[in-house]
Amino acid sequence: MSRRSFLALAGLTGAGLALSACAGTGGTTVQGGDANTITWWSSHPGTSKEVEQELIRRFREKHPDITVNLVDAGKNYAETAQKFNAALSGGDLPDVVLLSDVWWFNFALTGQIADIGALAKDNGIDTSTFVPSLYDDYSFRDGHYAMPFARSTPLFYYNKDAWSAAGLPDRGPTSWQEMADWGAKLQGGLDGNRRAHGWGDAKNYMSWTFEGALWTMGGAYSRGWDLTLDSDETVKAVQWLRSSVRDGWATVSKDLASDFSAGLLASTVASTGDLSGITKNATFPVGTAFLPNPTGQGGCPTGGSGLAVPSNISDERKRNAVTFIDFVTNPANTAYWSRQVGYMPVRTTAADDPEQKTFMADNPNYRTATEQLPTTRPQDNARVFIGGGDQSIGAVLETLATTDKDVRGELSRVTDELQATFDRDIKPKL
Repeated sequence: MSRRSFLALAGLTGAGLALSACAGTGGTTVQGGDANTITWWSSHPGTSKEVEQELIRRFREKHPDITVNLVDAGKNYAETAQKFNAALSGGDLPDVVLLSDVWWFNFALTGQIADIGALAKDNGIDTSTFVPSLYDDYSFRDGHYAMPFARSTPLFYYNKDAWSAAGLPDRGPTSWQEMADWGAKLQGGLDGNRRAHGWGDAKNYMSWTFEGALWTMGGAYSRGWDLTLDSDETVKAVQWLRSSVRDGWATVSKDLASDFSAGLLASTVASTGDLSGITKNATFPVGTAFLPNPTGQGGCPTGGSGLAVPSNISDERKRNAVTFIDFVTNPANTAYWSRQVGYMPVRTTAADDPEQKTFMADNPNYRTATEQLPTTRPQDNARVFIGGGDQSIGAVLETLATTDKDVRGELSRVTDELQATFDRDIKPKL
């Protein structure tokens, strides 16, 4: 079941759907406050705080009567969502909040974020130029509950110097089996604690960055609402993940971008949002490629985050909030954001921006994510729709990659936990 199909169905469940990831009850009290002061909660994805501040500066040039306060809402998407969830229980709400692919729909289901599509329409804002697949990721019932902002896919990053030293062609591997063969060659030329490849740990979205590899090996976390974590295909793929670490050419990293940039990893799978930082910090030529995908179909998940507006703030605050979101995602600004950080431009018309045309021609690494879009597919329900699925799956993958625990047994344990959550919170509502 695709994200859009699920959300259409979820619309039948009503706001009473109990999701463990979203416990805040909020209430019906509308928070007033100064409508001309916008508070933006962000985790600064891709170490983007300075870029966000530049977007704010540009906005204030056009709207000098409106102040924008950028608030550090957490180190990552999860911490931002938890802070927002806590505010729903009685704290001061922001005007704009950054919510990831794993978190936004929890708040939409419980009515805690506004229909931003309706807000846009009421305020004469045109949403037709958003990349359709990215904008429709936030569709729910008859509306949209966020605007795409820091949207990404995983990319395969590689150290061209290490590739050359190992006698490898200047490209990414076409399959993960080819990467295993290359890993042995690469490892032969690496010393100390350097490794040919790095996987992210659970906190660094291992369940997301491994999802594409899992798909190309025939596995999945779920198919529709059928959990397949302990299927033969998934077990085999996770056993392969473990072998990559046991064979010595791969490791699990707590900071992929930094470790890759420092030369500790010859390759990795990381977000497009890491591209700018990696390019800036690496002391070697960086290559980017599609994720290995021998079938050519659905080998890469989309991801990232969008900007949402809380339901329980005044109409004046909502109007200024959606005006701000529209501005920071307009063609020129989403192109600037993409060039500076690495995320994909979220407007189709960004391709017509003169600076963007020149930049993309001169920087082919930034074209990889856009060119990879046709090979993407919606993420598995188990990761993005079942409360806690992302971290539960990521934690078990990290454990199995780095310990001797029984693969099928651990995957079955997590399957049972997620199944219990589904049976309790979702199945009765379908």
